[in-house]
Order: sequence, then C-alpha cells, then structure tokens
Amino acid sequence: MSTLDPVAVFRTEAAECLEAIEAGLLDLTHQLDNKDLVDAVFRGLHTLKGSGAMFGFEALAAFTHHCETAFDRVRKGEVAATSELVAAVLAAQDHMRALVDQPDADHGDTGHKLLAQLQAAVGGKQAAAAAAPAAVPTTAAVREAPAKKKNSWRIRFSLPANSMANGTNPLGLLDELRDLGECTVRANTSAIPPLDELAPTELHISWDVTLTSEQDRSAIDDVFIFVLDDMELSVEEISGQAAATAAPVEEKVSPAPVVVASAATVSPTTVPEFRPVEAVPAKREVPAAVSQAKAAENVRVPAERLDELMDRVGELVIAQSRLSQLASASTDIALRSVSEEIERLSGELRDTMMVLRMVPVATLFSRFRRLVHDLARETGKVIELVTEGESTEVDKTVIERLADPLVHLVRNSIDHGLETPADRLASGKTEAGTVTLSARQAGGEVIISIKDDGRGINRERVRAKAESSGLIQPGQPLSDSELLQLIFAPGFSTAAAITNLSGRGVGMDVVKKTVEALRGAIDIVSVPGQGSEVSLRIPLTLAIIDGLLVRVGSGRYVIPLSAVEECLELSLEEDLRSRGRSFISLRDSLVPFLRLRDLFRTGTKPDVHQKVVVISTGTERVGLVVDQIIGDHQTVIKSMSKLHNNVATFSGATILGDGSVALILDVGHLVAAGQQQEAQLRVAG
Repeated sequence: MSTLDPVAVFRTEAAECLEAIEAGLLDLTHQLDNKDLVDAVFRGLHTLKGSGAMFGFEALAAFTHHCETAFDRVRKGEVAATSELVAAVLAAQDHMRALVDQPDADHGDTGHKLLAQLQAAVGGKQAAAAAAPAAVPTTAAVREAPAKKKNSWRIRFSLPANSMANGTNPLGLLDELRDLGECTVRANTSAIPPLDELAPTELHISWDVTLTSEQDRSAIDDVFIFVLDDMELSVEEISGQAAATAAPVEEKVSPAPVVVASAATVSPTTVPEFRPVEAVPAKREVPAAVSQAKAAENVRVPAERLDELMDRVGELVIAQSRLSQLASASTDIALRSVSEEIERLSGELRDTMMVLRMVPVATLFSRFRRLVHDLARETGKVIELVTEGESTEVDKTVIERLADPLVHLVRNSIDHGLETPADRLASGKTEAGTVTLSARQAGGEVIISIKDDGRGINRERVRAKAESSGLIQPGQPLSDSELLQLIFAPGFSTAAAITNLSGRGVGMDVVKKTVEALRGAIDIVSVPGQGSEVSLRIPLTLAIIDGLLVRVGSGRYVIPLSAVEECLELSLEEDLRSRGRSFISLRDSLVPFLRLRDLFRTGTKPDVHQKVVVISTGTERVGLVVDQIIGDHQTVIKSMSKLHNNVATFSGATILGDGSVALILDVGHLVAAGQQQEAQLRVAG
C-alpha cells in the first residue's frame, strides 16, 4: 500500500486553509466591523504560518507572518479594517498559493510589492521598510504602534502525556513565548517516573515561565490557541518586584530576533474556534475516547484511491452480470440464490460508492466569490453574486471538469451581460447588477444555471457576426434557439475590442466542448433588456448508471434510463404507414422518431413487433425505434477510444455479462437529430 507524502498532505490542508481565509475576507468586504470575521481570518493566517514552518515552507511562513500581524492590529483595535486592507490580503493570498505550490521558484519582487501594498493599507509610513527583503519576518515590518508599557506575567502550563505523540512540541510553545519578550523558564520535572517505568513517547514535564513584554494578555492566549482543550494553564499578571522573584531561574533568555512560530504547535487542519484563557488554573476534562471519536468523524482519502475503488466496483458489477447470466441458464436453485444475493450486495456497494463520490456544488460555487470580487474592481461595475442550491450533490469528476466552463460563463455574463452602473440607472435598473449561480437536480441530471439581469443578447449583432464569419449564409432562416447557440461556435465573439476579460472567442467554444464531453447539453435563454440565462444539464455521475438494454438488428445498445420517458409498441403496419413522416401521436402531441436500424445501417429486416423508446432532454422529446427491449442493466461506463472520439451518436461503451461490448447512446445528440429531422419535415411540408 502506498504511503501518503506529508508535503502533499500539507499542500492539501494549506489549500483548504487558504479557501477559508478567502471566504472570510470576502465576507469581511461587506461587514468591515465584524470582529468575528476578523478573528477568523487571523486564526487562518496563524494556522497557515505555523503549518508552513513545520513542513519547511519558510518563505510562506515568513510572508504570511506580515499578513497575520496586520490582522492582529485590526483585532486589537489599533487600525480599522478597510476594503483596501482586504484587497491587499486577497492579493497576498495569491502569492501564498504560489509559495505553497512552488516554494523554491523565483517569485521576483512580488512579495516585496505586496508587503508595501499591505503596509499602505494599514496606514503606516514605512512602506519601504515593510517591502525590504528579510531572512525572517520582523514585527516592525507592519507594526508601527508607539512603545507600550511593559507588563510581567507568570505562566504555568502542562500538556497531556500524549501531546508529543499527537504532534505537539512544547519547545515550540516556549519559542513563541520568547518571541514576546524577555522571559525566564523553569522546567518542573517532579512528575517524571522512574526510568524503568518511563515511556519515551509520553510527556511528564510542566513549565513555570515569567514573561516581561509590551504585549498584552491576548498575545499570550494566542500562543496556546490550538492546545487549550487538553492542557492545564494559568496566567497571572505580576508586579515588577514580584517578577524578579517569581520563580527560581534555571534558564535566562534575552529577547531573541522574531522567528516563525514552530509549526509543531499548530495542527494543519481546520481552524478551531478561539476560546479565551481563564486567569486561574483550569483543567478541561476531555476523555481520550471522545477526542478520538471527533477526530474520526471525517477521514481524508486521496481522490485517486476513490477512483481505484470505483474501478473495482465496476469490475464487480460486470462479474455479477456474468454470474446472473449463468445462473439464469442453470437449474441449480442454490446457484440462483447466491447470484441474487451477490446482485443485491453489489447494487448496495455501487450505491454506497456513488454516494462517496458525490460532493456538493458549494465547493464549486465558492470559487466564484473571489472572481466576482476581482472583476467588480477591474470593471468598475457593482456586482452581487447570488448562489442557490449549493447543497445539490454531483460526482466529483463533474465538479472538477465544470470549473473552467463556469469561469468562462461568469466572466462572459459580467463583461457582455451586465451594464455599467450609469447605464443601469439610466435604464431604470438598480445600480448593482446580479449574477445568480444555481443548481438543482432533475431526474438523473443536475442543472447548473448562470443568470444575469443585464442587457441580454443582441440578436442582430450575433447574426451579423455569424454571417461575416461564414457560420451561416446571409438571410438563412434560424430559430431563436439556433441563433443563440451560435455564440458557442469556435472563434465567435461580439466584443468590440479584445480585453483581459473577453473578445478572443475562445471561451464559449471551450464551454460547449467540455459539457458535451460530460454527456451534457447547454440551453440558453435571453430577453433583451432583462438578462440571459445559460443552463448546463449534466449527468449526476460519469461512472455507473442504470441503463435500458435494447437490441437493434444483431447489436445491443444501452440507453441511459434517466432519459427514458416511456416505451411503446410500433407494429409493422404503423411503421410502413409512417415512412413518409416519422411521427407518433403521444397524448395529443406529435413526437418525431428515429429508426435506429436505418441510422446504424444494420441491413436487417425489422422485427414484427418493434418498440419505440421515448427519450427526452429538457422539454424536447424524440422516439427511438428498436427491435427489442431486453431490460434494465447496471452500466459501467467505459470511455471510447481516441479513434471513436468523433462518433457523436455514442457517449461510451460497457461490457455485458457475456463479455461482449454494448455501445451507450448519446441521448443529447439523438434528440437534437430527431428535432432537426422534424424541422426539415415541417419545412418540406
């Protein structure tokens, strides 16, 4: 079994920590006086700094220290939180990501420029000093508060016996106390057991520290912020004379240069809630079993391991299908019983595996808060981002692949859709434009929509651009849906000039290709003057689906069951009568149908009792004429080879119980083909 790379684990944890910091900063933009948000951002920066130092990311720790110090000043009321400070730390956060991903790369003077920006944001006068390179972070780089009165404190603390085994290094706590000022440290060794009873992994020493510092009590609290729950701690303020005689001195330490806090004191996990430290000794009784239970509530598993497990489940489903086929042909009752039990268990395992792969779209939507914030500053537009249906769950692979298409769509809505504040006010709208990201589940699909309340799509400009680009012939009749779909053509753009946001015509084309690769479809609706909405209809999962196995000629094919509405019988006489116009009457409406036997050129005669499988995508329906409906089939989706990538009729393949291959029909493509056939017949008629 492969072992986890600690640095890789740190990078994953750091990414989550940076996301939490970013979310706090974006919330703070709208609530600059919210002390809880300030505290949350500070704790996140403190965690990232300590974790970075523990794993050897010294440049990250040193740089993050400055941002932490700035927010510490805000937390203590020395400076006010401003939009400029939030923007500066957001920009600094991008540099932190770079330091996490490429710690040894040459990042130029980016860090110095960002520190100068940070210094200006907190209202200091020594931006140059903050921007100057330094081997270690210095508090003076961001702090400029006047000299404070020195206070003396007596600190007594002890840690649980299993602290070091859990990754807490008490020497790191002492280092952080030394950073606060002059201190004396006495180690109490009275609790150390005899050598023959001593466990090398257990901690039995407590400490008595006398600290003289300009810092206030909260700075001491911050040292122990991550280990409070299981320790004994008392902090008492003492007079100057008492400080001199507070405890026998075994180690005298003069003020040392400020260094990065030892990360052994910081666990690279989610930022815990801050709890004030009592001024009297306090013992927090937390049973080990309870603590371990909380830690076991969530288990981090690498994504590739889930993929491997999904492959094994897929192989099990195929083997179970083979077993079911053998059992059905056997008269052995015991074999049939075992086959049914294996089928039940494999189905439950499949469902459990699918749940494990599902993640809420909130993980995707949260990325766009920062994007909208930055675009609002860049374009000068006032933009509100609204998210709906964030708890809707989708396969993790779908989430990963949708990230880039949604970026293009959101940027397009902001650049092309939303007007400037002046234009909006002139047209009777509110100054702030709204971009809404929503998700909802519909059957076996999830529908993700990007909606804006902007100017809408100018049909005349779209047609003019399409004609000048040769995409359509001048005056060619198109439905409104067909006209709007032209914006997804390669190289298509109606932007008057190329900007950082758009104009090159490479974004919407990427969106369509990615969605089609996910076996999805795109719908677009736009009302001039009121806005536009682009909806992506994506399958919930890309791994295993329930399918309807059918036969066409001598071949077998799978239709995704989520797209099937109903099945009808088509007699040979009805088939012959409809040769001129391929429609069936379905509850007072005409539904076009495709003869798959003709489409696939099987060269076989139709069965006497053919079947019509009615499938749908959204509001559009089409019937597929097949020779036989075999039944339900758990379908393990296998991707097509590169040689067949351009065969649009099929979205994948699966292995049947007898070892043969069945192709999976691309429902979206077939519905579009049926609708196109219907349009041609209507024009001809």
